[in-house]
Amino acid sequence: MKVVIQRVKSASVTIDGKIFSEIGGGLLVLLGVSPDDTEADADKLAAKTAALRIFDDENGVMNRSVMDMGGDLLVVSQFTLMASWKKGNRPSYIGAAKHEIAIPLYEYFCKKLGEATGKPVKTGVFGADMKVSLINDGPVTIIMDTKHPE
Repeated sequence: MKVVIQRVKSASVTIDGKIFSEIGGGLLVLLGVSPDDTEADADKLAAKTAALRIFDDENGVMNRSVMDMGGDLLVVSQFTLMASWKKGNRPSYIGAAKHEIAIPLYEYFCKKLGEATGKPVKTGVFGADMKVSLINDGPVTIIMDTKHPE
């Protein structure tokens, strides 16, 4: 399971020309699920995402989490995070989980992130053609992968 976490001033998901979800300051999380991911992977990433200290404290040091800030959360499914680009110039997406695995894990991750932060989690629509807009704050972007922790 992979996440791309972006600290944002605002973010939104538009579907068919209409805003579906939007947040103010907080985190935009792009989530990719592989076929061998489990709820344990989602638990780990949700807890780490909630506690990640990437917001400035009163001294301008990144020392506060989205929980500390009371920030908003938007999670968008993104199967292209699982792309393999080693061979040729056309990415392969065979590393992305099928809907029957990915949807429940996406929903589970959102639930666990909401529980960890005590805040509602806004979402996109799994499999929809979404337009994601954001104002990146910093910019601060963190990538986490349960298969390659760093």
